[in-house]
Amino acid sequence: MLRDIVSNELYTVLLVAGLLIVAIAKLTSPKRFDDFIYVLGNSKYLKIYSRDQKFLDKFDALLFSNLILSASVFSFIAYRQINNGSRLSIDLMFKIAFSICVFILIKVLIERLIASIFEIDKLIDQYLFQKISYKNYIGLLLLPINALLLFSFKPTLPVIYFIIVLLLIVNIIGIITSFKTHQSLIKRNYFYFILYLCTLEISPYIILYKVFIAN
Repeated sequence: MLRDIVSNELYTVLLVAGLLIVAIAKLTSPKRFDDFIYVLGNSKYLKIYSRDQKFLDKFDALLFSNLILSASVFSFIAYRQINNGSRLSIDLMFKIAFSICVFILIKVLIERLIASIFEIDKLIDQYLFQKISYKNYIGLLLLPINALLLFSFKPTLPVIYFIIVLLLIVNIIGIITSFKTHQSLIKRNYFYFILYLCTLEISPYIILYKVFIAN
């Protein structure tokens, strides 16, 4: 359990905020939320709700907000373990949350721009919906994970790395699901698909690793 009382208070506020956001999402769209819970092993949610996908979707926006909060908390837990117990500051937490939000939104905007250039907006909309759904699912998973790391046992580097690998697996499942959905199109444009993966799915995370971890 973390001993820093101030840190615990701020973490608790963020965790409660995430829980409230998820609760609002469930209350406003109970059927959709129930379907969303099983998105990892069932493509029913993706098939049903991708048809009515909007650029500004209230349900996705709520879960995305939780993703930002939960990812920020986990990022700082990981950061302080890697950097030997750096103290929490509200300013640093805000920067982490802002950076995560901007990073994801910029990626989405770039992908939408590419879709407009190549006139494949409908395809990209479906693909982005699948991606953001799995990212929001990661945000949901991080709620209990963060609570355990903060209040049940002291996090260690092996535990942090295990959780990161687990979250990467969820993300990879999302990519594989998208690949299966559009495999005929991908096979016809295999070179561009590989180029896309390297440019927008792999290189941004390598850059983040170099900036925040390697240095």
